[in-house]
Amino acid sequence: MIQPLAYIHSEAKIAQNVVIEPFAIIHKDVEIGEGTWIGSHAVINEGARIGRNCKIYPGAVISATPQDLKFNNEYTRTFIGDNTTIREYATISRGTEEHWKTQIGANCLIMAYAHVAHDCRIGNHCIITNNVQMAGHVHMGDWAIIGGSSSVLQFSRIGSHAFISGGSLVRKDVPPYSKAAREPLTYAGINSVGIRRRGYSNEQINQIQEIYRYIYLRGLNNADALAQIELELPASDERDEIVNFIRSSERGIMRGPSANGERE
Repeated sequence: MIQPLAYIHSEAKIAQNVVIEPFAIIHKDVEIGEGTWIGSHAVINEGARIGRNCKIYPGAVISATPQDLKFNNEYTRTFIGDNTTIREYATISRGTEEHWKTQIGANCLIMAYAHVAHDCRIGNHCIITNNVQMAGHVHMGDWAIIGGSSSVLQFSRIGSHAFISGGSLVRKDVPPYSKAAREPLTYAGINSVGIRRRGYSNEQINQIQEIYRYIYLRGLNNADALAQIELELPASDERDEIVNFIRSSERGIMRGPSANGERE
């Protein structure tokens, strides 16, 4: 049902069973999938592609003009996957000519007042909690979670199943399956609770723990740790994902704990 007090541009494409509440604004060149709900005073700007069964809460702004001084009004888009929820006053900017799009995966939860900047790529089943501020070009893997009021520096990478504690400042890459906490951001173990809930076996969890012992607890540099992991630990999808993530990191990964448990 579309309320008569909502503004919908004649060129917008609205699927069946979409509910648009009063005072929502839908601009041209917008596509909204079946079963999606758009709350009052939400603003859906040009270039938005919203999937099926999404919920966009009041005051949210989707596909806003990027806050990037290099942006020259080029045609870019924003993709929101199916079954994603975007809570009150969250803002998501569309892409720039760097990647031409900002992408949010399926089954994600973007909580109130969060900001996802231009050209970010968010995987499936991700949670970005209240007031997270994410700069441009951030890549976030499937099932990753960022705690409330955290800030993520541009071009950072967050691996799949990673968990970042609230109030963190993310200036380095966070490898898959890990937990990140403290300031400066530090390895705090693996996200064993999360991956166990998602069906990972004890054997898989133990191997992930052993991989991070090589990386953070044996006093090796990253290159030596990765070489030993590939030589000494059996091949698995999890091993290869972690090794490839660290090897391809351009800004470096978060630091490890010091031997006495204090910050280095």
